[in-house]
Amino acid sequence: MELGLVGLGKMGGNMRERIRRAGHTVHGYDRNPDVADVHSLQELVGRLSGPRVVWVMVPAGGPTQSTIDELAGLLEPGDVVVDGGNSRWTDDEKHAGELAEKGIGFVDCGVSGGVWGLENGYALMYGGDQEDVAKVQPIFDALKPEGDFGSVHAGKVGAGHFAKMVHNGIEYAMMQAYAEGWELLEKVDSVTDVREVFRSWQEGTVIRSWLLDLAVDALDEDEHLDGLRGYAQDSGEGRWTVEAAIDHAVPLPAITASLFARFASRQEDSPQMKMIAALRNQFGGHAVEKK
Repeated sequence: MELGLVGLGKMGGNMRERIRRAGHTVHGYDRNPDVADVHSLQELVGRLSGPRVVWVMVPAGGPTQSTIDELAGLLEPGDVVVDGGNSRWTDDEKHAGELAEKGIGFVDCGVSGGVWGLENGYALMYGGDQEDVAKVQPIFDALKPEGDFGSVHAGKVGAGHFAKMVHNGIEYAMMQAYAEGWELLEKVDSVTDVREVFRSWQEGTVIRSWLLDLAVDALDEDEHLDGLRGYAQDSGEGRWTVEAAIDHAVPLPAITASLFARFASRQEDSPQMKMIAALRNQFGGHAVEKK
């Protein structure tokens, strides 16, 4: 099968390689000419035989919208666009509607696997009409991990990115739990080897996971994480998960708390903690620390 792939960054570049290893032809376009196979979207579309499938792996929002807008003017009825980036699910419905006016199909696909995906495969969650999904299926099969799992047609347009969003919200909460446990272990005098405690959890416990394995790897590189600053960015999907929970009146206390914890990481001197310290001093005479 032939595929046009737009965006050859950390994820897109490895995806191109994995798809090629499965025997498919990939024409890749990127703004960086050093990694691109073609040098424009027009050239990319011209390389493909119909019905064409073009997979977009660019940042969500404006970059994705402008790419889809340009592709809408280049593709023909029966072709399919796949958005494999981290777009918000509400954008998927908009994109599908715009492309449908020209007879072009649309599939949204949440992709998880990071830098390990090239060798291990990518977990895929995709949404769209069955007819459009079928045109992309050989590529899904090439990208997914070996075995029976790791790939799902989650539902209608938007379902793929919604499923990936919830996946990332769960990921936020799991990482926060590991981080809080690590900090507590580091704080007490009685535990003298926190790294080995984490390592001992990798077998035979209910909290063993790939994230735990990665935590142990990080501690092997820097046992007390002294080389890192306590700052964590959020990609947006954690926020969208919480917003969706509010819209649907679904309680998500753990995921919401993990998102707010990331916000706290960006405050070197938390204004909220200043007020809490002041109130504790006022009502209980508790000591405060002056700058």
